[in-house]
Amino acid sequence: MTFFAQLLTRTAEDRDRLIQTPVIQDCLRGDVTLPAYKAFLQEAYHHVRHTVPLLHACRAALPIRLAWLHPALDEYIDEEAGHDSWILADLAALGHEAEAVRAAGPGPETEVMVAYAYDTIARGNPVGFFGMVHVLEGTSVALALNAADRIQRTLALPDNAFSYLRSHGNLDKLHTAHFAELMDTLDAPSDQEAVVHAARMFYRLYGAIFRGLPRNGMERSDA
Repeated sequence: MTFFAQLLTRTAEDRDRLIQTPVIQDCLRGDVTLPAYKAFLQEAYHHVRHTVPLLHACRAALPIRLAWLHPALDEYIDEEAGHDSWILADLAALGHEAEAVRAAGPGPETEVMVAYAYDTIARGNPVGFFGMVHVLEGTSVALALNAADRIQRTLALPDNAFSYLRSHGNLDKLHTAHFAELMDTLDAPSDQEAVVHAARMFYRLYGAIFRGLPRNGMERSDA
């Protein structure tokens, strides 16, 4: 079994637990509220704006034996630049000013997930950061485009309120095969374990962000 296949198998329960988060299930049923979508975009902005800095930090921290990952990270950096601006544009279409979104800051769950990403790079094995890439891109491919269609249809929102979900979902489809090739080239057990451990943690941390979103008139969706 390839390492990427192992990664999928060993994190399957964590992935399913994330997808079963109540607010995600609400969305997939078309039972979504405008406050929930706005809150999702605001939290997305506050972690997506760290994507490029995190990629740079990971590149700088990788040991020489993993320098072969540099070109892939450079490509990710080029492709991920500006995605936070997509989110601000979507929020502007919903009546939110960019400066207000920036000033509001992240929710505690988002702040913790971002902090863990930086800590993984600085204190652990930096290749573990690919566990975060796996979770965010995999979730995007599985849910983003479907969610965008259901949210737009339910709330009758304009096309320009979905540039992040639709553009990111399509881009992450292209990334998935390349990511699998990268992971299958990791042959050191310590590197593989770092990616699996981080992926399991990021499924938990990303799920906490969704559980913090409002749903069905409730302030939070901790149920």
